[in-house]
Amino acid sequence: MDATAQRRELRQRLAEQRRALSPAERIAAAQGLRRSLEQLPEYFTDARVAGYWASHGELPLNLVIPPLANRGQQFLLPVIGRGKHLRFAPWQSGDAVQPNRHGIPEPAAPGELLEPFQLDLVLVPLLGFDRRGHRLGHGGGYYDRSFAFLNEQVRPTEPLLVGIAYDFQELEIVNKEPWDVALDFVATNRELIDCSMSDPELETPA
Repeated sequence: MDATAQRRELRQRLAEQRRALSPAERIAAAQGLRRSLEQLPEYFTDARVAGYWASHGELPLNLVIPPLANRGQQFLLPVIGRGKHLRFAPWQSGDAVQPNRHGIPEPAAPGELLEPFQLDLVLVPLLGFDRRGHRLGHGGGYYDRSFAFLNEQVRPTEPLLVGIAYDFQELEIVNKEPWDVALDFVATNRELIDCSMSDPELETPA
């Protein structure tokens, strides 16, 4: 089986495992995620925090978002633009949404759209990850294209990229492609992982 087929099979397995979770398991995971993010100072202080609308079994952010508004921080959701480029629109509970081409809700009438470089903290969805910060996404390349500018900068910098995942989505190694943008942290339902603390000797050539 070639690498592309292996990735496709791995994505399918992880997606099925995620969708199979019960409502009670999702609620418990959301509570654990909040505790993990509360170990990250930027979660309390960064002005512009982007996230995602959980779909297809993704770990929900429903317990992570409300405290932001209470602290005066702005929450934003991704909006798909041309060339698979993401921009981000402010959103708060009760604002109207409409499905995009993938059926994922987006803000229906965004008053302003921010570019990725204007964000401070980004909560990134994923299917799989390793402790070096390498991420297995859904295969569309939206986040890698949108945040490619970070590969030219010394990390960590702004925006800080934090992958959001159930603990069972951890993989021993995610083989890095040249266009991949690494995560700075991964927050799971059990822990906050600082990807800069990984052993560089574990790195494998792309």
